[in-house]
Amino acid sequence: MRELVIATRNLGKVREIGDILLQAGIEAALRSLADCPGVELPPETGDTFAANAIAKAQAAARATGQVALADDSGIEVEALGGAPGVMSNRFAGEGASDRAKYEKLLGLLQGVEETRRGARFRCVVAVASPDGEVQTVEGTCEGRIAAAPRGGGGFGYDPVFVPAGLDRTMAELSPEEKNQRSHRGRAVRAAVARLRELGFR
Repeated sequence: MRELVIATRNLGKVREIGDILLQAGIEAALRSLADCPGVELPPETGDTFAANAIAKAQAAARATGQVALADDSGIEVEALGGAPGVMSNRFAGEGASDRAKYEKLLGLLQGVEETRRGARFRCVVAVASPDGEVQTVEGTCEGRIAAAPRGGGGFGYDPVFVPAGLDRTMAELSPEEKNQRSHRGRAVRAAVARLRELGFR
């Protein structure tokens, strides 16, 4: 079984990506950066999700000598002009908890009516080989921001995001439901063709 490095220390994200790949028929021995001591990723200073995903994937592939998959993702809220966008992870300051991030978002939307709470999750996945070649794919999930957090699943902004057509937040969905609908699920499934080209089965 081939090794695939997932360029993150977020074990929830690694588990989610692994489940999506398995559902798509890709079996790989996944390593996170927690399994790769000494590997450091560049800071997320890019002004697009793609720039950050590419930088992380290439750094991890070079450092480990393995194919690496990285993603950068975030939430874009219409009433905030698309913010927090690429700043989603640092929205409440470096090292802030998931709860601090979504509580700041809810605070900014206080008093905004439901019809103006449209939002989307966006994810760009980059797959890099050790020689530096990299390809990107993108996935989005449309929805809206709930009035209050609900659900104990997922991570990040999941407790406050209601996917279009549902009345449950992303954090209230089963892992299988979430992976089918989510921005990351769509982007990782789109990356399967590239992984197959690189010898993953």
